[in-house]
Amino acid sequence: MKPFLRDEVPASFEKIPEATVFEAGYLVTKNAGWRNIRPVIEKSKCKNCLQCYLYCPDGTISKDKENASVKIDYDFCKGCGICAKICKFDAIKMENER
Repeated sequence: MKPFLRDEVPASFEKIPEATVFEAGYLVTKNAGWRNIRPVIEKSKCKNCLQCYLYCPDGTISKDKENASVKIDYDFCKGCGICAKICKFDAIKMENER
């Protein structure tokens, strides 16, 4: 089976996705408690570039409108660490689950 290739480039930027996953709030089943490590954001280092939001496979990262900072929904985070790997400012650290 050949991989799917797009026949044409979209004429408008509106047709190009802004993220690689569903937006935050899409998941409906909470994490079952199997996560061993979790990401923790160090607010002083975070530049709100939202790269962690774009790369999170489960859409658990969102922008907190009150504090104008990034937040993680731990109910749905699986602790994969992609956000920590992608952060250029070293603002996300993986810590052991309590």
